[in-house]
Amino acid sequence: MVFNRGTEDMKKDKEVVLGVLGGSGVYKMPESQVIQEHEIETPFGKPSDNIIETELQNRSIFFLPRHGRGHRLLPSEIPAKANIYALKNLGVTHVLAISACGIMRENINPGDMIVPDQIFDRTKGTRSSTFFGDGIVGHVPFADPFCHKLRLHILEATKVQNMNTFDGGTYICMEGPQFSTRSESNFYRKTVNASVIGMTALPEAKLAKEAELCYAMLALGTDYDCWHEEADDVNIEIVINTMNENTNNALKVIGQLATSLPKISHCTCQESAQNAILTDPKMIPQKTREKLNLFYSKYFD
Repeated sequence: MVFNRGTEDMKKDKEVVLGVLGGSGVYKMPESQVIQEHEIETPFGKPSDNIIETELQNRSIFFLPRHGRGHRLLPSEIPAKANIYALKNLGVTHVLAISACGIMRENINPGDMIVPDQIFDRTKGTRSSTFFGDGIVGHVPFADPFCHKLRLHILEATKVQNMNTFDGGTYICMEGPQFSTRSESNFYRKTVNASVIGMTALPEAKLAKEAELCYAMLALGTDYDCWHEEADDVNIEIVINTMNENTNNALKVIGQLATSLPKISHCTCQESAQNAILTDPKMIPQKTREKLNLFYSKYFD
């Protein structure tokens, strides 16, 4: 039996509030007025860093560098649950995830941008990837891991800025922190038909879906991993050099989204947990309820 609650609440249009998760090389916002720096403690610990609230084009935007300022956190150390919870707690409805990625297709060049529409999970199961558990069972759909509407807005923003961008493709999320072996790289290309490879989309995208956030990624192509016979194998120097060139483009996309995103929106992402919870609300432990009320109070009542 599935317990449905809050149907009327979910039909309401919501004010669009943009959050940005900055990846490698993107540690700050474009020139904007800093309103406040939020130091947040969540039921899942502290986020990667303080969240910077800025005003850009008369819109509040919340920025969080997922690796922390100074790039202190490995991909597997990122407190993704705390990050998503903190953004949701600040009222964020839409999350732009920026990620430096290896390129898996010959027609994509370093410096190009990709807006993927699928993820293939190659993490090792060590990253906590759900808010459910501790007395509550839920299963959200994840067939389409990225918000379709937000993807379209990102693509349009890159088009306005005359950037070379690829629409769609599969993002391989590997564990890291080492890069791929040559065998793995060729497997991802030929068997998975991947477009890009990175280390941070998961569990981020899964948690955003459970938190009923619109989440999409702007992948910044930096290198050819190690499959390309004529290009150098990936190393951190190559990644950093290309990221320095990509960072300005990423900041331009953020600025464009500040202008082009609608003020009000309704999206199915905002009701992704509507039919997810299997546990009888009366049986959910009080401590678990308190942790998850931010997301699911409309289903608990």
